[in-house]
Amino acid sequence: MASAWRPCLILALLSGLVVASGFPRIPSRPLGKRSLPEGVVNGIEVYSTKISCKVTSRFAHNVVTTRAVNRADTAKEVSFDVELPKTAFITNFTLTIDGVTYPGNVKEKEVAKKQYEKAVSQGKTAGLVKASGRKLEKFTVSVNVAAGSKVTFELTYEELLKRHKGKYEMFLKVQPKQLVKHFEIKADIYEPQGISSLDAEASFITNDLLGSALTKSFSGKKGHVSFKPSMDQQRSCPTCTDSLINGDFIITYDVNRESPANVQIVNGYFVHFFAPQGLPVVPKSVVFVIDVSGSMHGRKMEQTKDALLKILEDMKQEDYLNFILFSGDVTTWKDNLVQATPENIEEARTFVKNIHDRGMTNINDALLRAISMLNKAWEEHRVPERSTSIVIMLTDGDANVGESRPEKIQENVRNAIGGKFPLYNLGFGNNLNYNFLESMALENHGLARRIYEDSDANLQLQGFYEEVANPLLTGVEVEYPENAIQDLTQNAYQHFYDGSEIVVAGRLLDEDMNNFKADVKGHGATNDLTFTEEVDMKEMEKALKEQDYIFGNYIERLWAYLTIEQLLEKRKNAHGEEKENLTAQALDLSLKYHFVTPLTSMVVTKPEDNEDQTAIADKPGEGPVDTEVARSMAYLTSYQPPQTPYYYVDGDPHFIIQVPQKDDAICFNINEDPGTVLRLIQDPVTGLTVNGQIIGDKGGNSDPKTRKTYFGKLGIASAHMDFRMEVTPEKVTLWNGAAQSTFSWLDTVAISQDGLSVTINRKKNMVVSFGDGVTFVVILHQVWKKHPVHQDFLGFYVVDSHRMSAQTHGLLGQFFHPFDFEVSDIHPGSDPTKPDATMVVKSHRLTVTRGSQKDYRKDVSVGTKVACWFVHNNGEGLIDGVHSDYIIPELF
Repeated sequence: MASAWRPCLILALLSGLVVASGFPRIPSRPLGKRSLPEGVVNGIEVYSTKISCKVTSRFAHNVVTTRAVNRADTAKEVSFDVELPKTAFITNFTLTIDGVTYPGNVKEKEVAKKQYEKAVSQGKTAGLVKASGRKLEKFTVSVNVAAGSKVTFELTYEELLKRHKGKYEMFLKVQPKQLVKHFEIKADIYEPQGISSLDAEASFITNDLLGSALTKSFSGKKGHVSFKPSMDQQRSCPTCTDSLINGDFIITYDVNRESPANVQIVNGYFVHFFAPQGLPVVPKSVVFVIDVSGSMHGRKMEQTKDALLKILEDMKQEDYLNFILFSGDVTTWKDNLVQATPENIEEARTFVKNIHDRGMTNINDALLRAISMLNKAWEEHRVPERSTSIVIMLTDGDANVGESRPEKIQENVRNAIGGKFPLYNLGFGNNLNYNFLESMALENHGLARRIYEDSDANLQLQGFYEEVANPLLTGVEVEYPENAIQDLTQNAYQHFYDGSEIVVAGRLLDEDMNNFKADVKGHGATNDLTFTEEVDMKEMEKALKEQDYIFGNYIERLWAYLTIEQLLEKRKNAHGEEKENLTAQALDLSLKYHFVTPLTSMVVTKPEDNEDQTAIADKPGEGPVDTEVARSMAYLTSYQPPQTPYYYVDGDPHFIIQVPQKDDAICFNINEDPGTVLRLIQDPVTGLTVNGQIIGDKGGNSDPKTRKTYFGKLGIASAHMDFRMEVTPEKVTLWNGAAQSTFSWLDTVAISQDGLSVTINRKKNMVVSFGDGVTFVVILHQVWKKHPVHQDFLGFYVVDSHRMSAQTHGLLGQFFHPFDFEVSDIHPGSDPTKPDATMVVKSHRLTVTRGSQKDYRKDVSVGTKVACWFVHNNGEGLIDGVHSDYIIPELF
């Protein structure tokens, strides 16, 4: 496979090449006897700065390349500064001077440190990269460049993008500090699920100017952003030599969520993304534990109160809450949790406005009080059975009253929570033991976040709360077949929050397996949910071979990145032999995949005055963890929407057939009289048949051109099992031999016997599965009872047919076998919004029309539009024979 498509870094910060002596605002001017070109500052011309960003399935690969030439008469020192995300790992760095390349090598941190110390002891200067900011950390390297010489710096780094508030974000902070002849940011995104939105904005430039320098587009699975400002567009004034391009360049995108999951498998490694939509929010009980010690005096306290007042506005009425304040002692707003009714929220607002600072810092007793309150509410059934609990603590200092030993506080909190709910720790400012807060949060299924002392601290607090405000699932577990996988990343999550995504990766034990199955289980707001995802390995392999822009090992690198990240998190709370083992595993992977992590450093040996000089790039260890915790999600109803292909009939009646090879679909109608029974599926090998009877509107319209017809009755039967099922909009009747059972659509019921399962989801749908390879879904469409024309009807969907034989036939069944079609000569039709085209299919040449049908599996009231080519005249030329061949005398 071609290797051109390699992933890009999402949160990148580039500042390019700068001269070490600073960035004077000076016009270009003669230096010595030569007249220097525009864009030269202090003898150095940075003539090219490019960020090439490739994203493949959320895995990002970023290359920052800066080229410069020394136009002065003497040697000059030039610095290359790049700020990159804390969540990224540097994977490569090269320095090229006059055509000679000096590569970087990733080594174990202790080995690199010794090399660094040796260089210093010999009197050679060396750079140790350790700067760290909010989201970013800084990489800097300097080099002396002889008069007339050229230098190229190239830094590569990689990251798995986390979904945050419903979007993936590429954050590129750009500050070249001088005019650059060739300046470009280029991002190419490939997402197999299809891109649903793509946007780009800049904080440093007017929209008019941005519009002329920026291009962005997306279609299907590919997206593209290019920002290429000219020298004039970079100026802050007509005679200035520095650039107005100084700030944030942000690209955001999301993918299609028509299917809640996406599994990809390449070269024996798999990744499973899971984030469906439409789940109801699980009610939550949240206790805010707020530090009101003396150090919170003034601005910190005011910002905290501002944030809490805004959070109270966003509380849902079904939620429960309380406030615990701690200084030297601990006080509570209420003795027990209270429901977030309008009256209680108003009382809470008054309480928050009157909070003031006092005394010392008693973290231990405050947390134990909060945990006890949540446990008591649960045990005494004061909160809904299907709800979840959360503790959010904000502190700006270390414990200094009561129990003040960090390890003892951790032990007390861990024992009190007992794994039942998460703890989130927000550390305000820098005067605290952040590692302690982070360690305690991680071992209680939460995370820590540093709140920076700045004008937007209240917005930082609100932003964090928004991330956890909408739990959609609790107790989520992702399961794969036993003895089929190894080296699995984290697959159990206490909470899934709206707008995030679960990502699980691993290795296959058997690369030659035919299909791959995954189950996701979790507790939702109204019921327990199971979502099953199945992948045909041959189809997957075929699909990926067709994409020459996917480089072969991106899933393997994604798996390595995720594994290292999780090993490093576990290591923070490990001790003794366990910590040694986790360290060894993470170090081994860091070296194997050339990642600069807290366990490794990158060593660059470069020429300096004819002697070697060593620079080391380190990843700062301490600091806020801005990594979004990957969570999981499940689907609202209990059936599993298919991946590809799909076949269904719904509406009046519209048949729709997806052709996966084309990433497209074909549709047709059957116009027949009410009472007609049509054969939909017949398989003589498995003995399965599905037939449907048509009903008409109440009005009895006899004109076939305008008459609306629907399926009002479906018959599903298995000759081998002596089983029949009749489904109408009123009831479901089952015959097992002679034994008859009848169920109402008002029931929620699951029936199972050997080789058969039937699930009725009240007033929504019914799922029927035969064995593990045939699943049908019947959708119930209910209209307004007193509607003058329309009446209730049914939709029929084939979710899985891979166990049905090659002899399967019927209006739907004949399409279970692969077939092909070609579309050409697309041109305007009689309806200007629906173009016509010529289709060649099954040796027939047909005129078809572009249109769309509704898929009601996700939402029976609204549906999802599915684009398709409409075949006229009852599908003539597409279906085998003519439509009347499929009319049969009775339902069974």
